[in-house]
Amino acid sequence: MGIGQLFGFAGATVVLVGMPGPNNLYISLRSLTQGRRAGVVSALAIETGTLVYIAVTTLGLAALVKASPALFTAITVTGALYLAFLGVKTLRAKTSELNAVAAASLGRVFRDGVLVNLLNPKAALFFLAFLPQFTTRGAGPDQLRTEMLLLGIGTLLIGLLLDLSYAMGADAVGRRFRSARTGSRGRNLVVATIYLGLSAFALVTAF
Repeated sequence: MGIGQLFGFAGATVVLVGMPGPNNLYISLRSLTQGRRAGVVSALAIETGTLVYIAVTTLGLAALVKASPALFTAITVTGALYLAFLGVKTLRAKTSELNAVAAASLGRVFRDGVLVNLLNPKAALFFLAFLPQFTTRGAGPDQLRTEMLLLGIGTLLIGLLLDLSYAMGADAVGRRFRSARTGSRGRNLVVATIYLGLSAFALVTAF
C-alpha cells in the first residue's frame, strides 16, 4: 500500500467509523447516563468486538457471511432485537440503576458493548466490503491475510481514538444531564427512544 492509498484508507476510515451509528451512540449514551468510566469501558468493549471481526476476516470466515444474504440478515435482525432489548431495559430501569458504576455494572456495560458491535451491520459491512478495497489485487492467500490483519489493526486504532473522543465528549455533556434532580423518567425515555430508534432503523435496512 502506497502513501497515497494509506492516507486514503485512514481518511475514509475516520469518516465511516466516526459516523453516528449503533457503536458510537452506545458509547455516548453510556457516558451520558453513567459517566466517563462507563464510556471508556464501552469504547474498549466496542473495539474488543472489532478484534473478533479482525480475526474472522483474517481467517477468511467473513466470506461465508458475504456469500449468504440470509445469514447477514439474521445477524442484522438479531442486532436490532438486542438494541430493542436495551431500550426496553432502560425504559424500565430506575435512575439509580442507570447511574450505578459498580464493577458488576461495568461488566454488563462491557458485555453489552461487545454484543452491540458484533451485531452491528455497519461494522460487518465495513469488514466485508470496505477493507478488501485496499488489498493488493491478485495477492495470494498469505499476503491477503497479512494485509487484512494490518488494515484491521489500523481500523481498531483509529476506531479506539474516535470512540474515546465520543466517550469524553458525551461525559462532558452528561455531567449536567446526570446532576439534574428532576425529570429522571424523561431522561430514561430519551435514552430508550434512541435505542429503539436504532433498532427500528436496523430492521428497516435489513429487508
